Amino acid sequence: MVEEAAESADHRVRMWTPVGQAVALLLGPYAEVVLHDPDTDRILAIWNPMGSRSPGDPSLLGELDALDPSARDVFGPYEKVLADGRRLSSVSAVLRDPHGKATAVLCVNLDRTPLEQAAAVLSAFGAPTAPPPEPLFEQDWNERVQHIVGGYVRECGRPVERLTRADRLAVLARLDEAKVFAVRRATPVVAAALRVSRSTLYGLLAELRAPGTKDHTP
Repeated sequence: MVEEAAESADHRVRMWTPVGQAVALLLGPYAEVVLHDPDTDRILAIWNPMGSRSPGDPSLLGELDALDPSARDVFGPYEKVLADGRRLSSVSAVLRDPHGKATAVLCVNLDRTPLEQAAAVLSAFGAPTAPPPEPLFEQDWNERVQHIVGGYVRECGRPVERLTRADRLAVLARLDEAKVFAVRRATPVVAAALRVSRSTLYGLLAELRAPGTKDHTP
């Protein structure tokens, strides 16, 4: 094999083969690892190739002479696109000798297709597209309490424990409008959802229902 001949003839391939094999085994079959020769612009070795490239083929890396030896030698992740439309996330590392000369470039190309497909499936499962059927939930006042309190928390961006008095009054106004307090056992459920005592909740309700209060509640 060409790759075996290159491995036996080039110390760089012998040195970096364990790394290339390890990365290819960890990420395979969705990643290829390529070791390039910056002097000849040729591929030294390739593990888990995604196409027809093989050792000895052109690398098409371009000139590396302009790279500063003290500069950052790891580039990416950046995007590549294969001819079949697959998108890759790629990382390249410039490998230098003790004198700072670039002796090889190691590239890892990860096929993002399975990740994008998995993300699309998870997004479809986690994103409801229709409102809940009202006849099924109109009597579920416990669910309504959680929905109203949770909705307000998401809007204001503060956890329940950090809601201000004005925040709690605003939430209670929404709950009152939804007729939650018409249910006899609603008070302890609301108090638990807001993380307050029942006595505190009764005080807030009295304040909310005082003349003129609702006119100023957001």
